[in-house]
Amino acid sequence: MKDEYIFPAIFHEAEDGISIYFPDLPGCLPCASDMEEAFQNAKEALQLHIFGMEEDGESIPSPSSVSSLTCGKGDSIAMIRAWMPPFREKMLNKSTNKTVTIPRWLDILAKREKVNYSHLLQEALKTYLGVQDSAARHFQ
Repeated sequence: MKDEYIFPAIFHEAEDGISIYFPDLPGCLPCASDMEEAFQNAKEALQLHIFGMEEDGESIPSPSSVSSLTCGKGDSIAMIRAWMPPFREKMLNKSTNKTVTIPRWLDILAKREKVNYSHLLQEALKTYLGVQDSAARHFQ
């Protein structure tokens, strides 16, 4: 995995907003209402798309050269940079909901003791797996 990716994006301005697409990344199609939001959304979409490809074990394509791309009326090209280390850290530390099943009697006792299920499950999993909070760095 690389830490930095830079891909060309084509911005199409229309009366109803700005649509953006990355010629090298089919399905990465952010949009925005103004140019400031467009650049912000393009960066976030690029990071998310690349992160998903990394998680799925897909190879990241090489970016097209700007000179090989053509623009239509109302289009412009910009290079969008994705700096992945902080984005990966953010995504790996995002909470995930899990449904667990326990006997009702155990739930009653836990509620009586005001048990925080999320905290307890996290601590139990870390102990069981022999990992610490810093283990998320190993997934990057």
